[in-house]
Amino acid sequence: MAKERLVLASQSPRRRELLKEAGLVFEVIEPDAGAECGICSRETPPEMAARLGFQKAANVAGKIDHGYVIGCDTIAECMGNILGKPTDRTHARWMLQLLRGRVHAVYSGLCIWHRPSGRHSVRVAVSKLKMDPIEDETLEKYLDTEAWVGKSGAFGFQDGPPWLQLLEGSASNVVGLPMELLQSTLAEWDLSLEMFRDSSSSRG
Repeated sequence: MAKERLVLASQSPRRRELLKEAGLVFEVIEPDAGAECGICSRETPPEMAARLGFQKAANVAGKIDHGYVIGCDTIAECMGNILGKPTDRTHARWMLQLLRGRVHAVYSGLCIWHRPSGRHSVRVAVSKLKMDPIEDETLEKYLDTEAWVGKSGAFGFQDGPPWLQLLEGSASNVVGLPMELLQSTLAEWDLSLEMFRDSSSSRG
């Protein structure tokens, strides 16, 4: 069994997969609907990502008696536009047209919250990517796959589209949960990922 209780405050299947790939044992408790408010005036993209990650963690931390809660929110930004999850195909097309041929940034606000102490930490990871100047036909074929559904910026980096390159930063951050930042934040608390792995199984 895992040595410590770990709770993921998210409904994202990609965040769950990243934690599973790291060999962690965790529970999923989704934040309440409306637990996060939208864009605040004069809020920068990293400030927004940090606030949303904090709100998710705080909401779920209030539901448990003990353990460590991970709250995370990821947004893309290009040309001053904050790109969340597209509402429909037309919205996704607009996002991809904005992104193509340009460098853009992906921010993840990561919050770790301990119960019952109430100790918490919020940090932000940033990655930079560039999308090739793909033609309309390629863009429409991608839209046909619906791989953009539920993904910030209307793309899934983990799907491996050949027209998207990571220039700097963490790949896991682009997918939705910066694992390197999670590990370094835990280290600041004198904790490690090993605490949340199954102690009955070996891992190299």
